[in-house]
Amino acid sequence: MRPDKSFFDRLAESAKAETLPRFRSSLDVVNKEAGGYDPVTEGDKAAETVIRGMIEAEFPDHGILGEEHGNIGLGRDSVWVIDPIDGTRAFISGLPTWGTLIGFQEKGRAVMGMMDQPFTGERYFADGEKSWYRGPDGERQLQTRACSDLSDAILYTTSPDIFEVDERARFDAVRANVRLTRYGVDCYAYALLAAGFVDLVIETGLKPYDVGALIPIIEQAGGMITTWDGERPEAAGKIIAASSKAVYDQALAILRK
Repeated sequence: MRPDKSFFDRLAESAKAETLPRFRSSLDVVNKEAGGYDPVTEGDKAAETVIRGMIEAEFPDHGILGEEHGNIGLGRDSVWVIDPIDGTRAFISGLPTWGTLIGFQEKGRAVMGMMDQPFTGERYFADGEKSWYRGPDGERQLQTRACSDLSDAILYTTSPDIFEVDERARFDAVRANVRLTRYGVDCYAYALLAAGFVDLVIETGLKPYDVGALIPIIEQAGGMITTWDGERPEAAGKIIAASSKAVYDQALAILRK
């Protein structure tokens, strides 16, 4: 049984009650990564706790894959994929481009998802067939841009520093062929792609919870999202998202060289 939009909305509102009051406030930040920097805040943990509690109460037979509190039942037919604050670096820096990601999979395939940005009041949602936007400027169905050539494309990635040496060379080869490249904004870049403002997002080192909610939002808006090898993206890793098949094919050909 698939959840309905009202349940996704309730999950997002409950998470918002934990994240928004902590945004642009004094926070205790813990680094999860020895030798690097992978921050987590009390907002991350509290938001995931409330989301998991509601899912377990409403759908006790469903599995949950979460960033902060581990996984349960990943072999079940229905699995939720949660990133309570995607873009924690933006969150602790006061930048309103983080989001709460809530995805839903059936038999390993992402079919529904929500990206909620509480500070701007924007919500992106894939209902299993179509993708939708609701925000300060109204509500509408999402549709990716019909960009036909890489030379006209707008490209985003979180940071050029995320790429290994060989990956950076391939990313730079794509970047050299696009009209405009911008950096940052984490999950927000994928939402902008679904909304028709961005044509490419290319990243690496992603975890399943980084893309689980975004996959159906992009696909059901008419876009494409796969690994750099052209495989399904649910397991994450090296990811390319594109607004059109034409741009996808041209960029992927370069990434595969």
